[in-house]
Amino acid sequence: MTIKTANAETQKVTITLPKLILQRMDELVPARQRSRFISEALAERLALEEQLLALEESAGAWPDERYPELQDEAAIDRWLAGLRQSWATPGAVEHGDLSA
Repeated sequence: MTIKTANAETQKVTITLPKLILQRMDELVPARQRSRFISEALAERLALEEQLLALEESAGAWPDERYPELQDEAAIDRWLAGLRQSWATPGAVEHGDLSA
């Protein structure tokens, strides 16, 4: 069964939930708001899964040897400090002066 709402087309589905999860939802979510709650929770989880997939697919896109300034946390901190300092001192990074 497909239902049109003001926001989007929806479709009824049957799902099975663990009793504890359903009890927790019953305590926190009013009965007439469960579909919206589940939809929003699922949308958030799907967005997270899509981000993780994108990260996995792009792993290695920046080879370490081409970006030594990002090789470890200390190097990243130094690079960020220099970048941030360049915002206060125009041209510092272009001239190699990170202490200006």
